[in-house]
Amino acid sequence: MPSQFFGLNIAYSGLTTSNAALNTTANNIANVETKGYSRQQVNQQATDALRVFSTYGCAGAGVDVLAIERIRDEFYDVKYWDNNAYTGEYEMKQYYMKQIEDYFTDDSKIEGFKTIFDDFTSALAEVKKQSGSESTKSQFIGFAGNLTQYFNGMAGNLEQVQKDLNQEIKLKVDEINSLAEEIATLNKQINVIEVGGGTANELRDQRATLIDKLSMIVDVKCTETPVIDSNNPDRVTGANRYLVQVAGGLPLVDTNEFNTLDCVARTNKEKVNQSDIDGLYDVYWVSNKQTGALGDEFNIYNASLGGQLMGLVHMRDGNNGENFQGTVSAIGLAGKAGENGNPLKTVTVDVKHEYLKDLNKCILSDNGGKITLGNQVFYYTSWEYDSAAEQYTFTIDESLNDANLTETRLGKEAEVGHSTDYQGVPYYMEQMNEWCRTFAQAFNGILQEGLDDYDNPGNILFSAQHETDREQYLFEEALGAKDKDGNEITKVNVESDSYYRMTAKNFNILQALINDSDLLATKYTDQAAAADQKTSIGTDQYANIDRLTNMINDKKVASFRGASTGEFLTNILSDIALNASKANSFYNNYSNVGKAIDNQRASISSVDTDEEAVSLVKYQNAYTLASKMIQTLTEVYDRLILETGV
Repeated sequence: MPSQFFGLNIAYSGLTTSNAALNTTANNIANVETKGYSRQQVNQQATDALRVFSTYGCAGAGVDVLAIERIRDEFYDVKYWDNNAYTGEYEMKQYYMKQIEDYFTDDSKIEGFKTIFDDFTSALAEVKKQSGSESTKSQFIGFAGNLTQYFNGMAGNLEQVQKDLNQEIKLKVDEINSLAEEIATLNKQINVIEVGGGTANELRDQRATLIDKLSMIVDVKCTETPVIDSNNPDRVTGANRYLVQVAGGLPLVDTNEFNTLDCVARTNKEKVNQSDIDGLYDVYWVSNKQTGALGDEFNIYNASLGGQLMGLVHMRDGNNGENFQGTVSAIGLAGKAGENGNPLKTVTVDVKHEYLKDLNKCILSDNGGKITLGNQVFYYTSWEYDSAAEQYTFTIDESLNDANLTETRLGKEAEVGHSTDYQGVPYYMEQMNEWCRTFAQAFNGILQEGLDDYDNPGNILFSAQHETDREQYLFEEALGAKDKDGNEITKVNVESDSYYRMTAKNFNILQALINDSDLLATKYTDQAAAADQKTSIGTDQYANIDRLTNMINDKKVASFRGASTGEFLTNILSDIALNASKANSFYNNYSNVGKAIDNQRASISSVDTDEEAVSLVKYQNAYTLASKMIQTLTEVYDRLILETGV
């Protein structure tokens, strides 16, 4: 049976509930510009009625505030995070493809390949007009030097891009670690509050904002499940397990615990591509945070990686899917010992991809690296290519490996690096290297078949600088050349004086021709001609210049990607333009989709000032009415108690 003061309690409950609603409205209005804040509302219901054992059954007991809840639809959060991963990926690709596109620009303001190559061919035409003129030949050699310097500069630019990408990968990994720690800390704080019966609305908003940031860096999946009391499954503990997984399901945060990542620079013996800069980072899980001990490798080539990290990896390591791949066909002894005296072994790999059969396209490291045979990784110190058998033979130093190389590896798939199906820095480096090797080999070959002004066999024009000294490669051991016994060279190892040693970075002009332009082989005589015919050729003979000019324009003599060598820029720019356009389109599309999802999310969870103004008036009126009810009941109780003598 309710007491005489029952009505006062009912009015009081209405007053406190209205007060809570007013405070919540004030909080919403105060946070109208707070990023990530979710609108809150008071969740209220009628207090359990009292049985009065009368004909009307029960008496209402007022109102209770159940909770102050945030208004948020997790469906839109998940959609936003999924879309963010694509937005972040193409944001990075768009930015760095624009840089590469700018580097290859050739217009009235910037002299690019076409301008420099046109000057080179024009100078060659002048040599034909005055093949006996030393100044004309010197000028041509100078323009040839401009061509080599163009590729040197482009290689330097791409190296800088790769360096920037590598550094940004480390920054993103550090950011992942920082966000993981913050999320784990918030999880602990949220559970402490909610186990006590509260609702940590603001902390949940902060956590969602951190996930927003994380989803831009890497693909994210979040799940929250209630913690069950095993002794009393029906009891609500208030605690939750919050799991954050990245890159397709790898655990990053598990409630209060979090995993961290660390970047480890590759040594010079671990380079994947010949033209990679030193110190590219691989990423590993940290197994012990106190000691910094590393655990398993974090696969940055995972197709589910997503986000800015995936875009950076694709740009840094993208090889158009053309990494080294083959099948192990033989294992043997190398016949020599390693640095520590241990015997070396060899593994022979058959290749079937056409790009692996052309050494001009070779991107294997010249300092050794890692080769995966089946599911085991081995370090190789050198390699050799047999063009006749279409096989590569790698020299393995077992002292560097965790496992011995045995015949169980026969028939296994062999792979160096990873197949990254995107045209990133390694791809454009390889394209430039291929052009330099193809063009130099054809041009030098024609010169070597001619005669210089001293009627001596021609010298090469295009050479490559040694990495460690001022000497130059002469390419006397190139595939197809004749050895000292007159046999065709079909085997080339990593240390051979072959065109593999030429890259866009070390591409240069033979110093002997710079010192004496008369060594340029402008003359040509058929090898079957009599020796005395050579002396009868005049100083202005230019037959070899005609052959050089024809070679430049004839893709049957020397071609780059099915076109003439002069169309290098057209081929490269078509790749760059396509990738840049694709990155722009996808970034704009995903960015617009993200904005649309965020608008939908905001329509539910953000603060609407007009709506809050209406709520303010509504709850103010409710508060006023509750106050008047208390005032009225006070007068009733005053009359009842003081004036009736009850």
